[in-house]
Amino acid sequence: MTKVRITKLNNRIVEVECDGHTGYGVYGEDIVCASLSSVVQTALLGLLAVAKIDVQLERDDEKGYLKFSVQKDLDGEELIKTNAILDTMMCGISDLVEGFSDFIDLEVR
Repeated sequence: MTKVRITKLNNRIVEVECDGHTGYGVYGEDIVCASLSSVVQTALLGLLAVAKIDVQLERDDEKGYLKFSVQKDLDGEELIKTNAILDTMMCGISDLVEGFSDFIDLEVR
């Protein structure tokens, strides 16, 4: 099971942590794990390449671990772009959890 922890501050996402493989399918062919990874990593790429936001990043691909956080004091255009990207990511994660709750545990705090 993949544990996804979303940390919010003032009703906006400031940290995302994904830990473990979903176990839906064979390693390397797990469509649920690949879907979740794509949603989260696309959001990370959007922050870095599109919005040009600095993030703190930790990852261990072998263990299926990814954690990133954004600055808590963003404002203006940076804040708007960051919120749009991370809120869209949250929609994708929530949709996956609806269909695959036995394989993805979502905690929002």
